[in-house]
Amino acid sequence: MVTDPISDLIIRIKNGSAAGKATVEVSYSRFAENVAHALKKSGYLMSVEKKGKPFTRSLVLGLVYFDTMARINNVERISKPSRRIYQKYNDIRTVRSGFGNSFLSTSKGIMADQEAKRLKLGGEVLFRIW
Repeated sequence: MVTDPISDLIIRIKNGSAAGKATVEVSYSRFAENVAHALKKSGYLMSVEKKGKPFTRSLVLGLVYFDTMARINNVERISKPSRRIYQKYNDIRTVRSGFGNSFLSTSKGIMADQEAKRLKLGGEVLFRIW
């Protein structure tokens, strides 16, 4: 039983990238699917597909590589189930001098830091990725 599905999702993506896998499979939830689509929109994933029947559904995520180097080097979970971290839009800063992103859960959905700042939306900071 996974107590934090978002941590499980990002760590599986990180480990799959480090191992050189083409795809990784994670358990399905609508929230995990929304996070995966936000990662795809930002260029960290190649594809997001649902697989299986409704009660045994999973997500198959295609990973991105640049000349055998993984696009994802590391991830850092910010807001945890034990401690939620929120930021206003004017407090959002760049990650790794612009080479990474932080992902936020806003009132308009899951989005990268640059898009949230452009739309002047704050929210719960889920994780940073670079």
